[in-house]
Amino acid sequence: MNQPLSEGVIAILAVSGLKLSTPAEWTQGVLHEFDRFLQDHAANERKASSMAMSMVAHYPDRAELVEAMIDLALEELNHFRQVVRLMTQRNVRLGDDEKDPYVNEILRQVRKGTTPYFIDRLLSAAVIEARGAERFALLAKADLPADVQTFYRTLARSEANHHQLFIRLAALYFPLQTVKDRLDEWLDIEASAMNALEIRPRLH
Repeated sequence: MNQPLSEGVIAILAVSGLKLSTPAEWTQGVLHEFDRFLQDHAANERKASSMAMSMVAHYPDRAELVEAMIDLALEELNHFRQVVRLMTQRNVRLGDDEKDPYVNEILRQVRKGTTPYFIDRLLSAAVIEARGAERFALLAKADLPADVQTFYRTLARSEANHHQLFIRLAALYFPLQTVKDRLDEWLDIEASAMNALEIRPRLH
């Protein structure tokens, strides 16, 4: 999925920003309980890797998607390893597996039916990645050690690339206008899900 972006996809990306910004209180909460945040961050990277591989299993006949999801799974697994290393340096163990209310609410909005389900899996992933990019960028500017800021700056760029990847995949399999219209709906869904959550030291 390294081919040049079409003008249509570029236009979609230009208007695919989040509709609700993370409040400053979130960053302060993370800084206050950073070890707890790291446990949640690690869990999210592990689950993201598993999600990518579930897409491979679900759509084995879509060669472009299979290749992209294998690469994504490996990248997310490497991020998991990097977070665990940071946790080890701070004597923080992996946390217990917990449900993510944000992701669960997002997934509840995925429609049934082969075609609606497929585009919703791609675009829901796109908005989740966009939120991760936004929040990692906030941590890259927060009062953290320089090496940790650099780490989150790198992750923010990576998540932004993943956001673009899922939109490009959607545009590969669906008409551009369909992608644009449904993405706008997903941005509303994401904002509603985020607005309903209490502010807490978790990625979502």
